[in-house]
Amino acid sequence: MAKQEIKNSALNNIRLVWELFQLNLKIIFANKFFLFLLAAFLFFIFVTLIILFGSDANPTDESVYYLLLFPGILLIAYPTIFGIQNDADSRTLEVLFGIPNYRYKVWLVRFVFIYIIVFMLMFVLGALSYVAITYFSIFKMTYQLMFPIFFLGSVAFMFSTVIRNGYGTAVVMVVIGLFFWVMSEGLVESKWNLFLNPFHVPANVSEIVWADIMMKNRIYLVVGTVLSLLWGLLNLQKREKFVS
Repeated sequence: MAKQEIKNSALNNIRLVWELFQLNLKIIFANKFFLFLLAAFLFFIFVTLIILFGSDANPTDESVYYLLLFPGILLIAYPTIFGIQNDADSRTLEVLFGIPNYRYKVWLVRFVFIYIIVFMLMFVLGALSYVAITYFSIFKMTYQLMFPIFFLGSVAFMFSTVIRNGYGTAVVMVVIGLFFWVMSEGLVESKWNLFLNPFHVPANVSEIVWADIMMKNRIYLVVGTVLSLLWGLLNLQKREKFVS
């Protein structure tokens, strides 16, 4: 009898997780997400063709990293920038704010799904790059790309809880992205460079020093990701600002 109860409980938990997964997929993939997905793949195909048929084409894993970075940012942009607005427009926020520990039971789970989906899509793009462009470690490439992509996703979520408008948040994120991109030219070998390329080892820097720079850069991005996510979750506790 006890075994049957345990089995039933396990099946109920699995069913609950599956239903939660389906619900979040519908939310994440709602509205304009497929436009962002299409834009990411079109950009990937366009740049890949340029690399393959360019007169000076000599593709390396370093160039593949930059090729995949922009599609990754596009993929994580929509669910993190427009997630709050979509919930508000569909009146979902009013329901979610009635759930105890809302921030932990809903948005954290949603973020896990978003990160998993983006990782899987980037792995697919990495595999296509491996076949079409040059040989490299697909898992390592995808793993390294997740640091700046997840950081920008968390920052976008944080600003979306402050601005509470998807288009306004998008404008802010474009400005932030351009700022970091312009700054990266002067910080190309710095631990503060958001777009630091782990596959580009400077000739004038020893491997030990470079490994230390990369480790610090990734730690800073992880810390920034966590802090931005927590800040956004704390902002969601101000119910009156989101539910009129």
